[in-house]
Amino acid sequence: MFSTKYLKNILKISHSTFMYLCSKLSFMSFKDLQLNRPILRAVAEAGYDNPTLVQEKTIPLVLAKKDVIVSAQTGTGKTAAFALPILQQLFDKQDASKRGKKIRALVVSPTRELAVQIDENFQKYCTYTNLRTTVVFGGTSIEPQIDILKKGVDILIATPGRLLDLHKQDVINLDFIETLVLDEADLMLDMGFIDDVKKIERLCPKEKQILLFSATIPYKVEQLANTILTNPERVEVAANSSTSINVNQVLYYVPKKNKIELCLHLLRNTIKGSIIIFRRTKFGVDKLEQTLLKNNYKVVSLHGDKTQNDRQAALNQFKNKEVNILIATDVAARGIDIDNLDAVVNFDLPNIPETYVHRIGRTARAGKTGTSYSLCSADEKPYVATIQQLIQLQIDVIEEHPYPLDPKAKKEIHKTPGKSKYKKGRKSESSKKKKKRWY
Repeated sequence: MFSTKYLKNILKISHSTFMYLCSKLSFMSFKDLQLNRPILRAVAEAGYDNPTLVQEKTIPLVLAKKDVIVSAQTGTGKTAAFALPILQQLFDKQDASKRGKKIRALVVSPTRELAVQIDENFQKYCTYTNLRTTVVFGGTSIEPQIDILKKGVDILIATPGRLLDLHKQDVINLDFIETLVLDEADLMLDMGFIDDVKKIERLCPKEKQILLFSATIPYKVEQLANTILTNPERVEVAANSSTSINVNQVLYYVPKKNKIELCLHLLRNTIKGSIIIFRRTKFGVDKLEQTLLKNNYKVVSLHGDKTQNDRQAALNQFKNKEVNILIATDVAARGIDIDNLDAVVNFDLPNIPETYVHRIGRTARAGKTGTSYSLCSADEKPYVATIQQLIQLQIDVIEEHPYPLDPKAKKEIHKTPGKSKYKKGRKSESSKKKKKRWY
């Protein structure tokens, strides 16, 4: 095999042209991205030989100090796409005394789990440097986080609320930020963090690099980007509608009242291995978890009302194979990296088709195969249509199961027996006229 340096010399082309050709021919290595030896050594020890497409496209732009908007799904290697060039840029400033260290890179993440995961990646890649990184998030004691910050760090990963709390207490100084990363921007805005994000951006120096990563680029993300980024370069890896060809997608039409029975039937007879089940609400997650526990399944759950310790414990149990079923809401599970997932169950179909793509993209990673099972009640039929339109694929319908849905079934409306059709406290027009006035 020819070395890339040898090929470049033969072709007599510039480094940038060579990198472009490499990306098209898919034999670029991390060395070609101009990363230094300590970082390359850590990347190799982490088991990565070649950069993913999002890393190939993004790392050179970050190293060139450009503002960047990256649209890419989870599982495409987004974290390394900003972590590696940030470590490279800070490498020359790594030898300040610990207390003399200033926060020069800030990564803002919407959820605790994702923030922890990003920090783990930074820790892994900076093994052979003197750069210090830490993570701060709410839902846990603030004192240990303050102690670490006072010792001095180069890179900070944070959720918006805790970051602003610590800044208010004068524990965090953002005056030296060189690179600001907004990760999972679409989720951040969906969770109502738009004002916090804008405030954080204003607290950083005016002259800085901003990297915005988002699974999708809806209008509100585009608006935010136009407000705070300067002449950004755009990187799009795979269309938002793309689903892996390695995911076998199947659909079951079932009455809403029979979904739990069908889920149990599938777990007994069809679905095996490591499984995530998605529900729309926290109440739904808890209800299904209790049912599966009563039926002797090894199961844990994840949603926003749980404490940070409970969420981390549940995630660890699932990752360590102590349990094989994780039930979660979309927000709680967003961005969590779980290897070797065999199946995804859409117990409740999402009303946003892109969410379906995110969910099923958690299985069949790294060339492996997996299956997604979707349970659809009468009122969710319109969601199936929009999902199929987005992914440009007809999902296979499994008709042979114990709880089929009547094809003529309409949306189910639950009425309380004997309840008035009028809203509580609503007065009729005639009663309003009869009412005596005090004036």
